[in-house]
Amino acid sequence: MRRRTASSVPIEQMEKGTGKNHNTRLCFLASLSAFFWILLLYFHFVVLGTSNSNAIDDSLKLQPSNVNTDSINTHLPDPHQIQSDTHLETARVREPENNPESDTHLKNIPAREPKKPGNYPKSRQGGSGETKKETKEKEYPLFMRALRTVENKSDPCGGRYIYVHDLPPRFNEDMLRECRSLSLWTNMCKFTTNAGLGPPLENVEGVFSDTGWYATNQFAVDVIFSNRMKQYECLTRDSSLAAAIFVPFYAGFDIARFLWGHNISRRDAASLDLVDWLMKRPEWGIMGGKDHFLVAGRITWDFRRLSDEENDWGNKLLFLPAAKNMSMLVVESSPWNANDFGIPYPTYFHPARDADVFNWQERMRNLERKWLFSFAGAPRPGNPKSIRGKLINQCKSSKRGKLLECDFGESKCHSPSSIMQMFQSSLFCLQPQGDSYTRRSAFDSMLAGCIPVFFHPGSAYTQYTWHLPKDYTKYSVFIPEDDIRKRNISIEERLLQISPEQVKIMREEVIGLIPRLVYADPRSKLETLKDAFDVSVQAVIDKVTKLRRDIIEGHTDDNFIEENSWKYALLEEGQREVGPHEWDPFFSKPKDGNGDSVDSSAEAAKNSWKNEQRSQT
Repeated sequence: MRRRTASSVPIEQMEKGTGKNHNTRLCFLASLSAFFWILLLYFHFVVLGTSNSNAIDDSLKLQPSNVNTDSINTHLPDPHQIQSDTHLETARVREPENNPESDTHLKNIPAREPKKPGNYPKSRQGGSGETKKETKEKEYPLFMRALRTVENKSDPCGGRYIYVHDLPPRFNEDMLRECRSLSLWTNMCKFTTNAGLGPPLENVEGVFSDTGWYATNQFAVDVIFSNRMKQYECLTRDSSLAAAIFVPFYAGFDIARFLWGHNISRRDAASLDLVDWLMKRPEWGIMGGKDHFLVAGRITWDFRRLSDEENDWGNKLLFLPAAKNMSMLVVESSPWNANDFGIPYPTYFHPARDADVFNWQERMRNLERKWLFSFAGAPRPGNPKSIRGKLINQCKSSKRGKLLECDFGESKCHSPSSIMQMFQSSLFCLQPQGDSYTRRSAFDSMLAGCIPVFFHPGSAYTQYTWHLPKDYTKYSVFIPEDDIRKRNISIEERLLQISPEQVKIMREEVIGLIPRLVYADPRSKLETLKDAFDVSVQAVIDKVTKLRRDIIEGHTDDNFIEENSWKYALLEEGQREVGPHEWDPFFSKPKDGNGDSVDSSAEAAKNSWKNEQRSQT
């Protein structure tokens, strides 16, 4: 049977199915087409517009911006692997791919503007009418998301949020479980009790308050600070809102375990492990760690090993490229480096309420002080530069001076009540360098309302710039070491030149500083006062916020000289340039070896450990 071709089909048959109601069908098709286009436009602009906006906003929470992190190799997060902001600590990351188009895509994701009065109109948010600053803001969406929290006046935590890394316990809690290994000579287990405050002190002699006093170890800041952070009112689980990111690594306890009898590989192991862990986190990629900070309750020289020689001192945590981006808070910082900052040694006083502080301050105002000056300490016969021997001699020869000798064997210097009792009965307290620049005694004396007398600017003025006034004459007396060492001036005569009215003003200044020099009980929180923890956290936030704003505005510190770090810390608001300073000779590093140097400071760190050993024997 032969099949017909299409051409052989009669025209009449082809027109049978289409000839009826021809005009009606055309109208129907036109209406259907118009309805389709209307539906498509509505779906595109209304439905997709809203969902895309929300999706972009959500994706911004962990997308890193492009920041020049110098020598740091940052790791970008994989948004597909991050399930929610409440599980940042378990988010997985991948290595960034060398894909310029991908980098450009991340760089150009715009930050979603909050709906607030005063924002630029839409016509200025893109295109040729966009300002240079607005273009910069689009390059760093996560910066803007955190910075814009400051604008929300109804949010008491605006600009103050802190994100805390959930570190594996080997970096902190495991050390506390093995507390007996934290010191060769001291049982640190008792000092890690009560959230790091140590055992309570009994007020047998009436020297202390009835509550808030503990036998706190001077190197316990790691634990105290971390426990105080748990009470911080502006913690967030959304890292993109954070003004700064805290790393609860017990760096001081870590190095204390391995300084004696361990090779450099063992000493560096935890630090290298920590940096490796951090650099794989999505939070690190935002600023290459420049928004991260950690606390170490020992002096900076324990973390600045100069070489990989086995007999060299300490570990190299603060010389690691990644750590140079972070801020490390230590009880003594380096005047020649910019990545560490001095915070107070812990005292014995840890108030739980504002009233505890107010009552103590009033008590210090009303005390009778029978001694013009006093000194608690031991000589350093092995250190030819030390002026301690001369200070001890002046205390012994003066009827207005009081000495508490801290030599071998049983010593009242190891009795908190004896120390505080002497400071409370003195107008001025001598605070020469310890084994290194600083000593805890300076904070114990100020807690007692005693005016400190410093002999080197590195003992306080260039160390605790966050906590002490820049005008050191308000609260202290400065007598250069050479005045004692070479000219043998009389401390008694020097102090008697200060009028009683001026002494009263200075003592009131010292007493007013007490709240910001003590660490409140980590298990509670002061109502209105800011303690040493609060001051430190706010200073870190201000530092990171300024850095972010400088990046947005295109400001760079091209003239910054790291070796002059202490000078920058003393600049007034708005100042950028540094020049000659009266303290330059104290921090010079001449070739003849007559000045201070990193080498001598490392030697001082060794001596501080030897002194710790001696105090326990």
